[in-house]
Amino acid sequence: MIDVESVKKLMPLTETSFYVLISLLEPLHGYGIMQKVEQLSKGRILFGPGTLYGAMNNLQSLGLIHLYTEAGDQDRRKVYLITEKGNTLLRLEMARLEEMLKNARALIHKAERGEGNEC
Repeated sequence: MIDVESVKKLMPLTETSFYVLISLLEPLHGYGIMQKVEQLSKGRILFGPGTLYGAMNNLQSLGLIHLYTEAGDQDRRKVYLITEKGNTLLRLEMARLEEMLKNARALIHKAERGEGNEC
């Protein structure tokens, strides 16, 4: 059973960590993660190996991703996958981001209609 309160303490996620976690909803190696993030962000985010592997080491030490398998002798790549704890954190972060967007859209819409700020 995941302790949701302890997982919440890991929020908010950095953009790098968020993209690594969503990339690892399926098993991938480091280079596959770099390609997937570049594709998802339409080229806006390009991870260098140092950034990616630093983030992955951190996520692994927090128990958010784990080594899924090591490829055969001819392929030295390690394949990683998100853990249940990582999946819980990802869903909590998505809900946080959705709330922020909902509030921003509502306030922007209100401002565009010329309604005052009654805070």
